[in-house]
Amino acid sequence: MVVGLARSGVGAANLLVRQGRQVVVTDMKAEAELRDAVKGLEPSVRLALGGHPDGLIEGAELVVMSPGVPSDIDPVSRARKGGVEVIGELELAWRAFEHTPFHAVTGTNGKSTVVSLLALMIESSGRKCLLGGNIGKPLSAEAAAGESADCVVVEVSSFQLETIDRFHAQGAAVLNVTPDHLDRYDSMEGYMAAKAEICRNQSEGDVLVLNADDPGCASLKDRHIKDVPGREVLYFSRAGEVRGCFVRDGHLYLNTGGEHDGALIACEDIRIKGVHNLENAMAASLLAISSGCLPAEIAEALREFPGLEHRVEFVREAEGVSYLNDSKGTNVDAVMKSLEGFSNQKVVLIAGGRDKGSDFSPLKEVVDARCRAMVLIGEAAQKMGAALSGNTRCEYAVDMDEAVRMASWLASPGDAVLLSPACASFDMFRDFEERGRRFKEAVRAL
Repeated sequence: MVVGLARSGVGAANLLVRQGRQVVVTDMKAEAELRDAVKGLEPSVRLALGGHPDGLIEGAELVVMSPGVPSDIDPVSRARKGGVEVIGELELAWRAFEHTPFHAVTGTNGKSTVVSLLALMIESSGRKCLLGGNIGKPLSAEAAAGESADCVVVEVSSFQLETIDRFHAQGAAVLNVTPDHLDRYDSMEGYMAAKAEICRNQSEGDVLVLNADDPGCASLKDRHIKDVPGREVLYFSRAGEVRGCFVRDGHLYLNTGGEHDGALIACEDIRIKGVHNLENAMAASLLAISSGCLPAEIAEALREFPGLEHRVEFVREAEGVSYLNDSKGTNVDAVMKSLEGFSNQKVVLIAGGRDKGSDFSPLKEVVDARCRAMVLIGEAAQKMGAALSGNTRCEYAVDMDEAVRMASWLASPGDAVLLSPACASFDMFRDFEERGRRFKEAVRAL
């Protein structure tokens, strides 16, 4: 039984059919809402849509959950009580690629950039790399299509890590751990415990990469990650020299105890800019060097990689004002890191959306320091305004078009208008991609 018919559910169901299983898919949504997903299923898959019928789990030998499905829904709870194995789509895909080395990345922010960079570095070394997980095509769909590779790079969310069992990443990285998804978890401890699962099955010879500057990573290691004999723990830092990768005299340096230690690349030669991307570059470099990449291959990728859509993406300049799309900035820490990168210009910040249980007050200091004004939208606008206004001008807009027009009026030549919402998108948009595209359309229409 596959629970949840999103992209991951379709991939999982088709992979199970390929493995010779009889498969039933269930989802709370009706078939009419899932028409496109249903079209992608193998013909033999049975459907139980529009709810979870009684008796659904009878005869089930395996339950596979899509990442967004809560683990306490009725058919899943019944399966567990009945001794049926329950796993997630990530675990299913890993089993299909079990003999292929995995490199996995989690964290509150930066995951997509790091895995994309890492995949490029590995490809630069002449190896075939599959990139998937919480980015791009689900890995189960790749497996169902019969794909193979020299290694797999996977972006993993806390939701996906809740339902692993034997999943094993030879290289694993935790980029940062800051408050997020507190509408799903009872506390930060639950969120941190889920993140720590990324290295649960690591063993001798594996590598764990952590952010030395992030208090959340320090707490994670102290309270949730067990020591593993023979596993290498490497760190990256902008603040000081560490065992791993650090910044000194305007360069990235490797310090892993290996033959390739030393200066890697000048920071100004890294194509993606911003303090957050400096951290992302170091994390990807450490995983790449541990996977067998050479420093020259890593440096080449850092010079070439243009960045990802919706991650502080330059849209255009108009009347001396730069417009940047950071729609993927869906939590407070992401927005803080983005604003810290604007040390030489003032920002008009467009923010707001659906609140994820966030405390917005930590943003106030950097908003006061970096922002000329804010334009707030969506369900969380009033809550954000109460937390952030005072020293910085705050306006409210009813939709993205009005927010962009208002921001353009508030900005002066030399300023930047930055969409970085600190919230989810689901109050006004289908996802953060649609929100970012809508911002770019409004900017181009100015």
